[in-house]
Amino acid sequence: MQAIAVLASGGDAPGMNAGIRAVTRSALERSAVVWGVEDGYDGLVNHRMHPLSSRSVSSIMQRGGSILGAGRCEEFLDLEARKLCVNYLREHGVEGVVVIGGDGSMRGAKELHKLGIATVTVPGTIDNDMPGTSLTIGCDTAINTAMEAIDRLKETASAHHRAMIVEVMGRNSGYIAVQAGITTGAEMIITPEHPVELSEIFREMELAGQRGKRHFIIVTAEGAPLSAPALTERINAADNPYEARFTVLGYTQRGGSPSRLDRILATRMGVAAVDALWAGKSDVLVAWQRNGIEVIPADLDAPRANPWDDTLDKVQRITTT
Repeated sequence: MQAIAVLASGGDAPGMNAGIRAVTRSALERSAVVWGVEDGYDGLVNHRMHPLSSRSVSSIMQRGGSILGAGRCEEFLDLEARKLCVNYLREHGVEGVVVIGGDGSMRGAKELHKLGIATVTVPGTIDNDMPGTSLTIGCDTAINTAMEAIDRLKETASAHHRAMIVEVMGRNSGYIAVQAGITTGAEMIITPEHPVELSEIFREMELAGQRGKRHFIIVTAEGAPLSAPALTERINAADNPYEARFTVLGYTQRGGSPSRLDRILATRMGVAAVDALWAGKSDVLVAWQRNGIEVIPADLDAPRANPWDDTLDKVQRITTT
């Protein structure tokens, strides 16, 4: 290939810059021109991209967010707009595009593939809800950020004999909630996949109070049936041993310097994406499966990471006793 483009789409995730760096330098090593598309698919629609050099991606691995920007683009949903995007890419000699993002980003990559542009998707989302891969760029950093926040909240909860409800991100996936809850010894974890009845929460609170626990930590995913404020209100309206407070961690989990795992994962996936393009592959996903990198067909209906199983249920009981 003479030229490729790279873009980050959807919500930003720590480690995206490491992926952009790896894609750029891997392609430059093959004497190709690399174009950086600004603000995801919006940059294609509105003709905003610039050439990337080895120097321009220097010292970005440790930075959160995306140096190219990210985001969603409603205009790209229109077929005629996509055709104009393809014309724009071809005018610049672009034969392949690496898309870093979630399932919506992969859906966009599929549309470019249908119009004759080779595409490879690199999974980048803190939610870890991408079909086909058991791990996505940004997830580990988001879990670590949530873990550190919950550790601090546990201390103040113990000081005031309180229940602390902590809402973490994850859209409709409870992966962050489960991992952060287990690593902090939370008393309960509530996810869209594993909802909990109020009666069970009150029963566990009563048992924790009888054991002399000064705190009761509940980690809940944003897609759970009850939001953190609503759950707090229900708890405070009932007769239980703890007064409840809530904290919504929100976008703090998407920012900050990526972890060692996310930097390495993004770098490996970026290199694999360029290898896939040069091998003539298109409409594929760079996935983490069976403890290794695999390039597989981009399938929006493929299984997603399971945030909860019987083993984790037992682990939570051990960590909260």
